[in-house]
Amino acid sequence: MNEVVITGVGCVSPFGIGRQALWDGLTQAHCAIARVPWLPGSCNAGALPEQALEGRFSANELLMFDRSTQFALLAGREALDMAALDMAAVDAHRCAVYMGTAVGGSDSLHSAYLDLYQAGSQTLAPWTVPRVMANAAASHLSLRHGFKGPAMTLSTACASSTQAIGEAYRLLRHGDADLVLAGGTDACLNPLVWKAWEALRAMAPDTCRPFSAGRRGMVLGEGGGVLVMETLAHAQARGAPVLARVLGYGVNSDAGDLLKPSVDGPALAMRQAMASSGLAPESFTYINAHGTGTLLNDRCETAAIRKVFGAHADRLQVSSVKSAIGHLMGAAGVVELIGGLMATLQERIPPTLNYQAADAECDLDYVTEGARPARVDAWLKNSFAFGGLNVSLALGRAVEAGQ
Repeated sequence: MNEVVITGVGCVSPFGIGRQALWDGLTQAHCAIARVPWLPGSCNAGALPEQALEGRFSANELLMFDRSTQFALLAGREALDMAALDMAAVDAHRCAVYMGTAVGGSDSLHSAYLDLYQAGSQTLAPWTVPRVMANAAASHLSLRHGFKGPAMTLSTACASSTQAIGEAYRLLRHGDADLVLAGGTDACLNPLVWKAWEALRAMAPDTCRPFSAGRRGMVLGEGGGVLVMETLAHAQARGAPVLARVLGYGVNSDAGDLLKPSVDGPALAMRQAMASSGLAPESFTYINAHGTGTLLNDRCETAAIRKVFGAHADRLQVSSVKSAIGHLMGAAGVVELIGGLMATLQERIPPTLNYQAADAECDLDYVTEGARPARVDAWLKNSFAFGGLNVSLALGRAVEAGQ
């Protein structure tokens, strides 16, 4: 089996374009959740700063690209630049794209509805289908960079990008590719998606307070993230920088309730990820949590962590990036993972913001005082989703020469 590493990362988040914008926002304990003027109602969201996309694409490209595809292309370019990939020096047929999305081109779908039912148009733009289709981001990444391996799109709600990374890990581990662009993207801050979530009564009216007493629900956000994942041998052969190791992957389904989270499924996913990593639970010191800020989800995730780690749970550091940027839906996992990866490189764990008081059923160390200096050698990234879907990734610090 091949060892799998990450050699580049790129992202678009409510803090702006680029991994540095994300990292600066997280470590400075800024919250990007604010009132979004184009959305109905009184709730806040994590939106990309206005004008951030201006000048990034030509007029012709904007005809073809949904907002979510724009996020993916910007993140992919940043990740590939960091990885210093020369396509002329690799086998394009062994370079793949695995992307996740929860709602695909919903922004373009909403615009089409407005054209038909508000403006009274009898026709739609010819690029409507290519903009709306869920696989648009993966396909455009493949087209733009000349990747001729499989270009896959996974849609598993809030777990989409984390599962895409996990499946890319399997592809590389089993030798079916040398390099994969993996991640996810979603641009769901439009009235169509907003009103659907509003109907579920799952959104907080103010901000996201994961694991805190008094939390009132999740907050929507938008963004995208891409990792360059490679076999270790491929990365070494081309002299690529290794940022982190992907050590294991756990995935399962509850086969229970469509919307209600469980304890057993998330616990099993974490056990699966650690078992495939070959590391003992005591080797893990940080969990980059799913941490949505809903009453039941946070309690279930806490209970699952305690079930898996026992007494060691009291020594774990657990934080939720959603407290700073909101829930990026299909892109949540990868953008949050990038925050965790930067934490291992910079030796500072991003905090859980907006924490007010302890919940008796959420009794772990949630890093609430601000970014915390800490060395992390092994950690987990959790993502759970409607449909009873549970995903966990085990990741580790890059091994230095001689270790």
